[in-house]
Amino acid sequence: MSFVSGRCSTTAIALALVAGLGMTPAAWAQTAPAAPVAADESRTIADLQRQIDELKAMVTALQAAQAQPAPAPVTTAAQAPAPATTLAQSAPPPAAISAPAAPAGDPRLAAASAPKPKGKAWYEKLRLRGYTQMRFNQIVDGPADAPAGLSRLRTMHDGDVRGDNNFSFRRMRLILQGDLNDHVSLYFQPDFAAAVSNQSVGERRENSVSLRDMYADVFPFDDKSFRIRLGQSKVPYGWENMQSSSNRLALDRTDAINSAAPGERDLGVVAYYTPPKVQAIWDRLTADGQKLFGNYGAFGFGAFNGQGLNRTEGNDGVMLVGLATWPFELDGLGLDGQVFEIGGQVMRNRVRPEVRTGGLSPASFKDDRIGIHAVLYPNPIGVQAEWNWGTGPEFVPASGRIEERPLDGGYVQVMGKIDESPIGPFYPFARWQYYRGGLKTAINAARLETEELELGFEFQLDPALEITTTYGFAKRKEADERRFGQAEGQILRIQAQWNY
Repeated sequence: MSFVSGRCSTTAIALALVAGLGMTPAAWAQTAPAAPVAADESRTIADLQRQIDELKAMVTALQAAQAQPAPAPVTTAAQAPAPATTLAQSAPPPAAISAPAAPAGDPRLAAASAPKPKGKAWYEKLRLRGYTQMRFNQIVDGPADAPAGLSRLRTMHDGDVRGDNNFSFRRMRLILQGDLNDHVSLYFQPDFAAAVSNQSVGERRENSVSLRDMYADVFPFDDKSFRIRLGQSKVPYGWENMQSSSNRLALDRTDAINSAAPGERDLGVVAYYTPPKVQAIWDRLTADGQKLFGNYGAFGFGAFNGQGLNRTEGNDGVMLVGLATWPFELDGLGLDGQVFEIGGQVMRNRVRPEVRTGGLSPASFKDDRIGIHAVLYPNPIGVQAEWNWGTGPEFVPASGRIEERPLDGGYVQVMGKIDESPIGPFYPFARWQYYRGGLKTAINAARLETEELELGFEFQLDPALEITTTYGFAKRKEADERRFGQAEGQILRIQAQWNY
């Protein structure tokens, strides 16, 4: 009796599912295996049960994918079968199951039903950082002031090296940067510590806002080894010019290298390429706490206005600049972990200097240079050096005119890197610099004559706070063609930099 009841129950369920799927008994009969009722009854029941189980799995999977309530459980063989009309109502329409479905619990069904994550808006991909430098400059010995016609002890980089000064802000930078998408990134950096001259009766105004960088990097390839930079950015000439002021040991760049691109920036287009092998070496040096020049490419070539930072273009020519640098790991020479980098740069330009009578010079002057650089990263002792030669505009007192004159100069710096000390990471250094040539961004392209030995050290009390102290022995000609001779003296300088 139980066998017959079980067989009837199973048959009823099958017929109910067949009716729910819109199939006729004749069609169902075609799908069922043919056999004599008496001899093959057990096999028929097994086949029917298998097909019922498959249909139940299909129904369950479709209902889960459509986030519908689970169907009522099918009665077991020991229970009375549910009416066919009830199963037909709970089953999906024929169109819904016309295609085979994946088994219940298939992760593909969950992925298809889960909502796609919403991509970040461009403003959510940007980050804000920056740094501030506060300085104390003191002329210990030498002419802080001098009679008219004689040079005073001054620098071309910091206008607060003078007699009547104590504390000053050298830089207050905020940097907004990030990827707008996979192929375009943004970099925006203003400075809130710029000084603006030419106010009433020549009085300076401190802590004005000046644009430093505003550019977009375009990455044509997914690995980002090649980039095209559009906007106002650093001119790829001079290793220390490219190095960020927040990362440099000495407080100021040298006259010889920086006179090629005072302010380090201009408006134009530049392309950079960094092979993956070079990028891997630079990444390792960065992780080791080395002070790199920044990722401006192992190879760079650019075209700029050529008149200088935030200056209106003065002619229809462009400044062409190229740079190449390559690091070599010295592990094979027994200097494990040490890297030696060498390279060079070239500049071709014509520029119109400002003249004292107002405006720009009527003529453009040749502004061509070539330079070399070499860096042995400290581990724990290192050396850094640059030198360049060229032709540029320079005021000649004998003729009272600006003329094209030769120039040359550079620097040599020895530095150390001590990772652990009672006051934190410690970087002692000594730098000697030399320059003879004009300063194209000064009024009348005044001549500079610089010789300076600077001793100093930087230590990091905290990753957010760096203290740098230097003592310099300087011989300088002031950047003013109306003052002659070299001022000689000693300067104490202290800088606090906090990073955020």
